[in-house]
Amino acid sequence: MKNIDKKYKQKVLIVDDEPNNLKLLGQILQNEYELSFAINGPKALEAALKLIPDIILLDIMMPGMDGYEICKQLKTNPKTLKIPVIFVSAMGEVEDEHQGFNVGGVDYIAKPVSAPIVLARVRTHLAMYDQNRLLEETVRQRTEQLRLAVQKRELY
Repeated sequence: MKNIDKKYKQKVLIVDDEPNNLKLLGQILQNEYELSFAINGPKALEAALKLIPDIILLDIMMPGMDGYEICKQLKTNPKTLKIPVIFVSAMGEVEDEHQGFNVGGVDYIAKPVSAPIVLARVRTHLAMYDQNRLLEETVRQRTEQLRLAVQKRELY
């Protein structure tokens, strides 16, 4: 698994149409993660498919395609379906958070952001994502072992 290699930095895609927000989140995360940035929905979807980040921080209010629509599209593509999405938004109403969870987000951080909260939530969701990938790989390996054992048994 990638994260066992201490030299590997997990990939974070940050999506926001405001350069200052990209800069701030970048400063918070730059020492621990490999960062990529997108300034709108189409570029975010393109970057997610090309990079396959380990997590995505996604603004909601953007011109053209909003964060909810981006998340919906990510969750319909098998290549990006399991990537955790954390919404980072100034939209702080309960309904906004609820909608974020309904479209597939795993968490919601209100702007203005707090560096310790951003770091803690990114770490937490990356740890859970890594555990899920490890469990899926273990299940895949065990399934293959069982398939081979059954196949061998059928030969005798």
